[in-house]
Amino acid sequence: MSAITTHVLDTSRGRPAQNVGIVLERVDANGAAILARGATDDDGRLRTLLPAGEPPQPGTYRLTFATGAYFAALGVQAFYPEVAILFEVRAADEHYHVPLLLNPFGYSTYRGS
Repeated sequence: MSAITTHVLDTSRGRPAQNVGIVLERVDANGAAILARGATDDDGRLRTLLPAGEPPQPGTYRLTFATGAYFAALGVQAFYPEVAILFEVRAADEHYHVPLLLNPFGYSTYRGS
């Protein structure tokens, strides 16, 4: 499993958000470098952002979720076309799970386990 993972739950439907496009970037003073792209599975999870066993380097990372496209595919008008979450990796030997709780007009996130 990747050292950085995510899980998207659509709280308006009470279900995992399937097929949400996600981009993982490393961010520094020179800008951002894309590390991976993917989409959530049937359980709303993306477990393959980094190769298994590859530790993340300390620094700032950004997960960007294509929330507008997700809701458009459901025929739902939403306020946020995308959600970007910046977080800091401090210890390369830890797992970083960043869930997104989503609805058409709001979202929240936290560091999961």
